[in-house]
Amino acid sequence: MDWVFLIGAGLFEVAGVIGINKMKDSKGMIPLLIMIAGFSLSFLLLNQSLQTISLGTAYSVWTGIGSAGSALIGILFYGDSKSWKRILFISMIISATVGLKLVS
Repeated sequence: MDWVFLIGAGLFEVAGVIGINKMKDSKGMIPLLIMIAGFSLSFLLLNQSLQTISLGTAYSVWTGIGSAGSALIGILFYGDSKSWKRILFISMIISATVGLKLVS
């Protein structure tokens, strides 16, 4: 169950980043609430996952999901570059994250 919490933490980190991106376009309360809720839930779930998953593994997986997820959201919805090099390095982040799960 702690791995589910950790994956959820990474996904809520992506939601927080989406809130940051929305804040640059709109100064309303909704983007601020998305950002605060996303990061708050992310930290809460990360903390819960640390009950059984080592800090190094949990932090690496959490940041990997957040980094790759944010980059993919940028490509899919915000017009970021879709170059093969960018896709290659995002794939490397995902591969390393999966590798950490397999060896832990």
